Amino acid sequence: MSTKKEYTPALAFDYLTRFYDLAVKITMPENKFRTRLIDWLAPKSGETILEFGYGTAQNLIKIHRQNPNVKLSGLDIDPKVKAIAIKNMTKQGFILPLDLYDGKTFPYPDQSFDKVLSSLVFHHLDRGTKALCLKEIYRVLRPSGQLVIGDWGKPKSKLMRLLFYLVQLIDGFKTTSDNVNGLMPWLIGQAGFKQVTEADYINTKLGSYCYYQAEK
Repeated sequence: MSTKKEYTPALAFDYLTRFYDLAVKITMPENKFRTRLIDWLAPKSGETILEFGYGTAQNLIKIHRQNPNVKLSGLDIDPKVKAIAIKNMTKQGFILPLDLYDGKTFPYPDQSFDKVLSSLVFHHLDRGTKALCLKEIYRVLRPSGQLVIGDWGKPKSKLMRLLFYLVQLIDGFKTTSDNVNGLMPWLIGQAGFKQVTEADYINTKLGSYCYYQAEK
C-alpha cells in the first residue's frame, strides 16, 4: 500500500503538465515576476538554497545562471515535472540536485538550508497541507534562515478578483481560498516564522501574484 500523498499537477491534470511553461509565458509577465522573486530572495555565493516545488526548474536555472556559486537544490512531489526540469537544465548544460518526496516529510535533516524559495505552489495545497509544508520548511531552515514565497494573494482590485476566478475553477476553491482571502502571512506566522510580510505584488492576467518574506 502506497503512503504517498495525493497531489495536484501544475495545471491540475497530468496530461497538461508539458504545457506548463507555455501557460506561464501566456498568462504571466514571466521575466518580471521571476526576476523580482529572485531579487527578494537575494541569493549569495556559498548559501544553500532549497526551492520547494521547483516545477520545470525555471527559477533554479535563472538563479544558477545569475550566480553559479549558490548551492541550489529542489524538492517536488511530481515525477513528471521532475523529468521536464531535468530536460530544461540539460539544455542549459548543467544539472542541479532535484529530489522527490512523499508529500509529508522533507528528505533533509534539520537546519539544512540558509534560504527556502517557493513559487506558485501553496495555492495547490489545502490548509492542513499548507501548514504541514510550512512546518517542514521551518524545520530545514537554519536559525535566522529566510523564506520567500511567491504565490496568488489577496486581489488588489475588483478586476484582479474577477480574473482569479479562472485559477479557482482550474485549481479548486478549497485550496485557493486562503490565498485569495489574504491568509498566507497568518499561516506562515502560525508555523513559527517571525517578521512575516507581504513585501510586494504584481498584477497579472490571472490575479495578484504576491511576494511573502519571513525569517526563522
